[in-house]
Amino acid sequence: MLITHPFDDDKLREECGVFGIYGHADASALAALSLHALQHRGQEAAGIVSFDGEQFRSHRAPGHVGDTFGSEEVIRRLRGTSAVGHVRYSTTGETAMRNVQPLFADLQFGGFAICHNGNLTNFYTLRKELVKRGCLFQSTTDTEVIVHLIAISSLSNVIDRMVDALRQIQGAYSLVALTNDRLIGARDPLGVRPLILGRLDGAHIVVSESCALDIIGAEFVRDVEPGELVIIGDEGVQSLKPFAKTGRRFCIFEYIYFARPDSIVEGASVYETRKRIGAELARESHVEADVVIPVPDSGVPAAIGYAAEVGVPFELGIIRNHYVGRTFIEPTEQIRHLGVKLKHNANRAYLQGKRVILVDDSIVRGTTSTKIVEMVRNAGAKEVHVRISSPPTAYSCFYGIDTPERGNLFASNHDVEEMGRMIKADSLAFISIDGLYRAMGQTERNAESPQFCDACFTGDYPIPLTDHDGNPVPAQLSLLSEDS
Repeated sequence: MLITHPFDDDKLREECGVFGIYGHADASALAALSLHALQHRGQEAAGIVSFDGEQFRSHRAPGHVGDTFGSEEVIRRLRGTSAVGHVRYSTTGETAMRNVQPLFADLQFGGFAICHNGNLTNFYTLRKELVKRGCLFQSTTDTEVIVHLIAISSLSNVIDRMVDALRQIQGAYSLVALTNDRLIGARDPLGVRPLILGRLDGAHIVVSESCALDIIGAEFVRDVEPGELVIIGDEGVQSLKPFAKTGRRFCIFEYIYFARPDSIVEGASVYETRKRIGAELARESHVEADVVIPVPDSGVPAAIGYAAEVGVPFELGIIRNHYVGRTFIEPTEQIRHLGVKLKHNANRAYLQGKRVILVDDSIVRGTTSTKIVEMVRNAGAKEVHVRISSPPTAYSCFYGIDTPERGNLFASNHDVEEMGRMIKADSLAFISIDGLYRAMGQTERNAESPQFCDACFTGDYPIPLTDHDGNPVPAQLSLLSEDS
């Protein structure tokens, strides 16, 4: 069996999604439902750890949430009024059970379960030091570094130990942790990864996106602040801000692609933001055309905004098959070539004889874009003009998004004109970085103090890359490292 990544290698991979709830009789069932809503953030594995006041219980498995938690018996075994859950996409290497989160450990103060979205950029450096001290690692995930740092801390309670651990790590993270009497949520000092607070029937929730609150009828309370810890117990929610205040650098790609369109992220509707990006893209690069066609599903809101801005009809000229997840077909070169048709098929009636504006969110390697353009041409389009609602992705991400090495990124090796010729489009244009910031409500990108993390477009990395600057992760560990 093969997960169909070879058929979709022109997209950045989702990161991970986290969920935590404290004080509800149906904690595990609510966790499973919320993980369904976060499935877009990770499709390789899912897990839940619950606590009933006496015992922690865990169920973790590779695969989708519905496959893992579709059984009433599984949920019934996960008894308790508090739970944490995780959906996972590994940024590199195998999906091994030892790396499926939440991780759990029995520590001096009791049980401790943790799950994490993001990537630690000094993971290997810390891991080497911890191994020298005698720490025994059971996984290759960077999340386990946090567990060991908490375990060896000399401070007296779990909150102080967690702060001690977080002061030593570098990187982008949103995490949730569960102890015998607390649910803890934490966000990195720059707020690169999302995390929000919610409430349901008096229970408190910490989760990656608001769409996970909607599915269970929970109320959105607020975003967890960058550098904030929220500590939830019987007495309610406490806030702790142990880090020096710095500027926000929220991941701008959450708005372009990763977050679900129905989520509210950092106070802004993802759907409306994508429409504004599409409108700005149209103002920058429109050419005469008969129809605006999105590459589904991620290109749809931007294409709607584009079409509305220029007054050209919007049509679903490409239909997506939503039931492609796994295949038993061997990935021969012929099958790889045909693989795009497993996910997309041309709607010929709206393409034949038309000058087409084809809107997508990004180009990573260029392979799928080439196949999509070819498919649209074969359906009879007279012209195909590709418009991308992000700037060229020319730099690798080290903060929890799986991007290829920079040498394998299309935009790192070719200029826009060359890329257009290579994907056989009549024209190709990306939104400019200033145009993207205008769509986000800024006048332009302020190079001195940008409001977002946009390193994949600009190479401006706001967090030190300790493991990559003169201290590279050795190949044998890098191949297994599960960063998200």
